[in-house]
Amino acid sequence: MLSDPPLVCHVCEIPDADAWVSSKFFLGLSSRSLQLTSEPLPRRRLCFCLPVQSWTDQGGRGTEPAGPAAAPGPPSPPPPQKLQREKKPNSLNDTIKELFSVVPGNVDPLLEKRLVGCRRCAVVGNSGNLKESSYGPEIDSHDFVLRMNKAPTTVFEADVGSKTTHHLVYPESFRELGENVSMVLVPFKITDLQWVVSATTTGTISHTYVPVPSKIKVKQDKILIYHPAFIKYVFDSWLQGHGRYPSTGILSVIFSMHICDEVDLYGFGADSKGNWHHYWENNPSAGAFRKTGVHDADFESNVAATLAAINKIRIFKGR
Repeated sequence: MLSDPPLVCHVCEIPDADAWVSSKFFLGLSSRSLQLTSEPLPRRRLCFCLPVQSWTDQGGRGTEPAGPAAAPGPPSPPPPQKLQREKKPNSLNDTIKELFSVVPGNVDPLLEKRLVGCRRCAVVGNSGNLKESSYGPEIDSHDFVLRMNKAPTTVFEADVGSKTTHHLVYPESFRELGENVSMVLVPFKITDLQWVVSATTTGTISHTYVPVPSKIKVKQDKILIYHPAFIKYVFDSWLQGHGRYPSTGILSVIFSMHICDEVDLYGFGADSKGNWHHYWENNPSAGAFRKTGVHDADFESNVAATLAAINKIRIFKGR
């Protein structure tokens, strides 16, 4: 664990609720086998910052913990949870070797650094309930601001803010990012890892199941990889196997709970009229993404609502 200075977070502890959350949290990840391990959790902490270390055991020194974002190490076995199907998947071991020959191994130090006081994080979803919310300045006041997929900020600053520190994407949802924004790749398939290598070097991959950018303008030291075993952990522990695999929304929430002391959610769920749509769209009755059968939006919403009810996160519902 990192150093544990006094916190100034606005949270309260509920023993039974804390026990429920503690049963789902983990502090360690067996790096050799990519299996999650459990340890007792400090009672006074809202969330628990994990050291971000190697994907795999290095040099036979025993198991080292890893966090939701991963640094390189020798290749490791694939996690048992399969996400998006591939006809002829490449070797995960070979892909990881190639990936970390391109992406630097010094993972974002801000994910490891324990700030004095309280680290406040805003997770900004894409719901149309952000329209006319005027949440922009409030969102930008957070230490970390996480966004996801194709979410724009230009012309929407008053409602969604302009600050972004981390942007979670996969190849099919990539959008150009600001110069100082860390791209967090969520690898739903082995091709996604290959795409990062290609998009920052040769540009040979331009199509997965849809066209994807062949080249991206992201500094290699600003690229983070969401640990595949952490995706499985979210699916098994938090979603209890609901849906085919977790959405980037719930992955962002659980990611934030492991690196932040306070987590505030904006732009999640339906608007006040029950519509599910994106804030940059003019078709409020859309919501097709909620009914794809890929993610269980209702179960994920219930998880977030439960966390809010026991004061582990806050949800701002907009309009």
